[in-house]
Amino acid sequence: MRDLVIVGAGGFARETAAAVRAINAVRPTWRLHGFLDDDPALHGTERAGLPILGAIDRLAELSGTAAVVCVGNPGDYAARQRIVHRLGLPAERYATIIHPAADVGAGSSVGHGTVLLAGVVLTADVTVGAHVAVMPQVVLTHDGRVADHVTLASGVRLGGGAVLRTGAYVGSGALVREAVTVGEWSLVGMGSVVLCDVPPGEVWVGSPARRLRAARPGRLAAEAEPAAAFGK
Repeated sequence: MRDLVIVGAGGFARETAAAVRAINAVRPTWRLHGFLDDDPALHGTERAGLPILGAIDRLAELSGTAAVVCVGNPGDYAARQRIVHRLGLPAERYATIIHPAADVGAGSSVGHGTVLLAGVVLTADVTVGAHVAVMPQVVLTHDGRVADHVTLASGVRLGGGAVLRTGAYVGSGALVREAVTVGEWSLVGMGSVVLCDVPPGEVWVGSPARRLRAARPGRLAAEAEPAAAFGK
């Protein structure tokens, strides 16, 4: 078994903790120590039966412990990318968490630091990048490509060959037509039906989805502090 901490203590972090427990129930894999969060009001408390161990920077003291970054929401969906950049850890320090009730089909791959929750299906030859959040009941069909730092909320469906570029956010229940591309840091609203390519940095909503406004994903890593390189 390998030591693990979850970065963040919100809803997605607690869902990931539940997925870790489900993995361990099938085969003991992780010693989950708790959460790291920068909110000082949480330090010394518990969430989901696990302690909040301190601020994110405390990961520097936990040499060899694996981490998974579980932060972000529609108001700041660049937060996960910023924290990964801030930590500056090598890829092997990040855990990939795949719930036992997820189905990863033949020829598919899942990057480091990515979380697939219960009921997720990758049918065949799907590529999912690093630090991707895939919520319950998402279906990614053949030849789909999901880049790093993407968020897929619950119930999303991607048609065959659809592409989500870096940092895209797709809201609950949205449908993306086959071979369509959603651009970098764009946001697709919940329940939307995307029938054509979405340019980078835009919010699209509705059925069929149309441009609403420019996207506001939150501060990107390039605009934030340099990577800290917290050790190996």
